[in-house]
Amino acid sequence: MENPTNDIATVEAQRALSALAANAEDGAALDTLAGSDVLVPVPDDAAEESVADPTVVALPVLEQPGEEPLVPVFTSETTMAELLPSVSRYRLVPLGALAAQWPASDLSLTIDASTPHGLTLDSQGVRTLLARPFA
Repeated sequence: MENPTNDIATVEAQRALSALAANAEDGAALDTLAGSDVLVPVPDDAAEESVADPTVVALPVLEQPGEEPLVPVFTSETTMAELLPSVSRYRLVPLGALAAQWPASDLSLTIDASTPHGLTLDSQGVRTLLARPFA
């Protein structure tokens, strides 16, 4: 793994996810989550130029028959390692900035999938609930 995560920020992001599981319209939790950084796994087939360019993020798209393609992101290295142990590289990206540039196509975002606090949003939800202006 390439970047250490901030434990306090990770706990805050996970609390926000838990709050959203209880109340999907919790504005404070959405703001906290949008303001947090997430770990975006670097796809194995990503071009090295993309990996080296800090302004480019190659999205790892998972496809399952009959379901919308989705991009997994994580709040911590531990969670990512539990769900995707083969991932060796990732980018630390502000979630609000990622959401602000989210494609309009049918591409869902899943944050900490398969955990008690996991959250999955369709492309419209990503853009409307999490998008924040660039800092």
